[in-house]
Amino acid sequence: MNDTPATEAAAPAQTLPAPATAVNGSDERRDYRPGYEIVAERILEYIAEARMVAGDRLPTEIDLAQTLNTSRAVVREAVKILSALGRVRAHKGRGLFVADDEGMLITSRWGGFFRPVDIDHVLMLFEFRRVQEMAASSLAATRATPSELRAIEVAMQQCRHGFVHGQVDVFNQADDDFHAAVTAASHNTFLASAVRDARRLQRQSSAIGIHDTLGENTEFAVEEHEAIYRAIRDGRPEEAAEATAAHLDRTLEDYRREIQRRLFG
Repeated sequence: MNDTPATEAAAPAQTLPAPATAVNGSDERRDYRPGYEIVAERILEYIAEARMVAGDRLPTEIDLAQTLNTSRAVVREAVKILSALGRVRAHKGRGLFVADDEGMLITSRWGGFFRPVDIDHVLMLFEFRRVQEMAASSLAATRATPSELRAIEVAMQQCRHGFVHGQVDVFNQADDDFHAAVTAASHNTFLASAVRDARRLQRQSSAIGIHDTLGENTEFAVEEHEAIYRAIRDGRPEEAAEATAAHLDRTLEDYRREIQRRLFG
């Protein structure tokens, strides 16, 4: 990964992946999806396939619009999403660049390969999370201090509050806080870092419209969080690990169904 952004470098020679259908096409399987979501996915695919790193210049909005057979306005909305993800940065008068903050996660460790709507990639990501978070919750059940237990409990309660009151942002933040608190209570810096990075990758799927509402499955998540918390609080490492596995397995199925619905109708 380059330390100095190559702000004057030309765009890589690779071309953007051609869409299966035009963004503004009439394919009935995709007509319920906003064009900017599809464009955001295509840009992420380009970054991954070109193995771009921080500071690399992307094609201009006009070039992206022409390549993807869509409007510049749609590309602009897609760029806003990717900017919020920390994957790209728009510099006035200079163009679009792969971002250099920690949210983009384009490092040698990850290889820049993650695609937020690729079912296989999401499966691999959850397999990784399952291993790491089972270990973290098991360790937390034997190592958590009273203040760390309280942090887990507060995050759990906030998740419930967000669900009950239909506050998506409150739930999502509390969900992050809950998993971070559990891994912090493991007293293992490497586990905490791995879980944090994996969840950042997962948020890329959420940010382009996957799993961004509250419903029955959110209620399940609230109950699963409580089961994890109680096992940790009561010092039961095996139960904590099992509860964590059940939670992640169920969440993976939610993502799998939503990705299939969006891609295949």
